[in-house]
Amino acid sequence: MKEHRYLEEVKSFLMGLQDAICAGVEQVDGQGKFVEDSWDRAEGGGGRSRVMRHGKVIEQGGVNFSHVFGEQMPASATAHRPELAGRSFHACGVSLVLHPHNPYVPTSHANVRFFIAEKPGEDPVWWFGGGFDLTPFYPFDEDAVHWHEQSKAAVEPFGAHYYDQYKAWCDEYFFLKHRNETRGVGGLFFDDLNTNPAGELDFEHAFGLMRSVGEHYLEAWAPIAERRKDTPFGEREREFQLYRRGRYVEFNLVYDRGTLFGLQTGGRTESILMSMPPLARWEYMYEPEAGSPEARLKDYLVPRNWL
Repeated sequence: MKEHRYLEEVKSFLMGLQDAICAGVEQVDGQGKFVEDSWDRAEGGGGRSRVMRHGKVIEQGGVNFSHVFGEQMPASATAHRPELAGRSFHACGVSLVLHPHNPYVPTSHANVRFFIAEKPGEDPVWWFGGGFDLTPFYPFDEDAVHWHEQSKAAVEPFGAHYYDQYKAWCDEYFFLKHRNETRGVGGLFFDDLNTNPAGELDFEHAFGLMRSVGEHYLEAWAPIAERRKDTPFGEREREFQLYRRGRYVEFNLVYDRGTLFGLQTGGRTESILMSMPPLARWEYMYEPEAGSPEARLKDYLVPRNWL
């Protein structure tokens, strides 16, 4: 397969973004270090996985870069774009999930990605996607507002409509239908971006927006982690955190397109499932005590205009 003319530029940015985010997370953690291992995919491509375990702030988290390619687009990538079935593809991206030790620090996720689908005799079809979202256990309004301020700052320079559109898409995508609740307080989610607001194919515009989303993750996450990482907690808060982590597992295994894409393309299973928390629990018919701090979370698991 030939390499698309945009691919090397995007890959260079993504690998630099992985470096920058890992350095920023290590600085906030103050103790933990990412351990890297590289991997190859037999069908084409590979990646470098970086995982932190047993940090001061991060119990377990991963920041992964991958570039995979093949002769057939997988079903997870063509489910909402069936016209791309049967095309060869390149896919590269950075994906991260950070699971903190302290229940007052939210779990967070970010992903930025680039796809190219090709067919002999036709122009390549390319697009960007990505976003980030926040999943608190003990929510604070100021944290959610800051997160959404950074979400808006990431995309507004590219078009006034993007924040509202991608915020709504995030609320819709990160929704657990079987629980009738959002995964957290949202953020941004976008896909299939290859045009500017005028509807013209525009690589620089789409790439610039994707870059900005990736670069705003640390600006969104670090102040929240710094503010909450030394909050005292006990067994009660820890047990509730583990219970709520179960919802994270449910979403990733039932709904997450990125997880399905990785598994369907024969990606490295350990790297794909690094998004899972190191510990989680389920409890039959659990209901938090009325008026308790744990009961407050329910009011945050619905779409809300945080700005």
